[in-house]
Amino acid sequence: MGRLSRRAFALVALSALATAGDGSAAPARTRAPRPTAGAEQGEMRGVWLATVQNRDWPSAPGLSPTEQRAELTAHLDAAVRRRLNTVIFQVRPTADALWPSPYEPWSQYLTGTQGRDPGWDPLGTAVTEAHARGLELHAWFNPLRVAAHTDPSRLVASHPARQNPGWVVPYGGQLHYNAGLPEVRAFVREAMLDAVEKYAVDGVHFDDYFYPYPVPGQSFDDDAAYDAHGGAFPDRAAWRRDNIDRLVRDMAADIKKVRPAARFGISPFGVWRNADNDPRGSDTRALQSYDDQHADTRKWVRENWIDYICPQLYWHIGNQAADYAKLVPWWAEVARGTGTQLYLGEALYRAGDPAQGSAWQDPAELSRHLTLAKDHPEVRGHVFFAAREVAADPAGAMARVVADHYQRPAGTPTG
Repeated sequence: MGRLSRRAFALVALSALATAGDGSAAPARTRAPRPTAGAEQGEMRGVWLATVQNRDWPSAPGLSPTEQRAELTAHLDAAVRRRLNTVIFQVRPTADALWPSPYEPWSQYLTGTQGRDPGWDPLGTAVTEAHARGLELHAWFNPLRVAAHTDPSRLVASHPARQNPGWVVPYGGQLHYNAGLPEVRAFVREAMLDAVEKYAVDGVHFDDYFYPYPVPGQSFDDDAAYDAHGGAFPDRAAWRRDNIDRLVRDMAADIKKVRPAARFGISPFGVWRNADNDPRGSDTRALQSYDDQHADTRKWVRENWIDYICPQLYWHIGNQAADYAKLVPWWAEVARGTGTQLYLGEALYRAGDPAQGSAWQDPAELSRHLTLAKDHPEVRGHVFFAAREVAADPAGAMARVVADHYQRPAGTPTG
């Protein structure tokens, strides 16, 4: 099957949409070089560097520290070559850690064995090396995913999910933390904030996994939590949305306490609601984060709970179910007049993939996305999925973006 993309864990739910219509002590921060004169100021030019299933880095578990460092810095160098300014580094892919955490085990994607010390500090190194190259480093966390299997006994004995089995719900071939439990929300925030407090990260980043993507014929068993905590809500869906709202709002407040300069951003699924279900929704016919993941992404922007939102607009221009050209103005209107910056998530990994439709065989497709977005001043930049494709660029799509839009170096993205 090969290495998995960011959406590998939601493949069943999303495969139809993808083709429809056709992410020890802290080292001192290194001062970043000043942007070159004439650089684009305030524009996000980002890349997701995914570690789950060794998607982008490290290329395989069990490499030596020297080999892992070399691969990591090569990705940072590739970002510089492509005139990007931000790397969004996945440091908590599955309730684990890519830094020495007192709360959760070392990630198995480093050594092949969960809990085994890799002999170095990937997050600390990434922060130092990114800043030395003039790049921002955003720490990317998956807040609720525990494992890509449903067997708690496969987790290291000290894992919090084994120590607290009532926190975990098996669903869709995975283990998930139950966001309906206040103690779970408190714990995952504390575990993530350990990294934010220890390291001079420029941003904190959540991906698109809240309640899990729906799997046909299965139900997420949170009955006991709903019975205990859901009495004030009209239905389970409203209670679940409130649980995620609380996680987002409380995490935002915590970040401001421990590292005020760090920005908090989220990259949700690209559709909030379809207009057929809600007149405020987009002209789309796709999965809906509000209904299917209980993530009220529009609310987070309108309430200014987050500093930036980066919806994953992983569709081509003209897609029948979810048209990039219709979603960009919809998100621009959502962000207009708020304090939340809008960046757009771009599906570089689709470019040239023979499994995708004809639109993605044209290396100019992504360049056209950036051209279209320039008509909407609310769009303040783009983030590309993912680092492996930024470096290798098998279809030439990233080179085309750089030639057409990134001829000048990038300054630091601003809020």
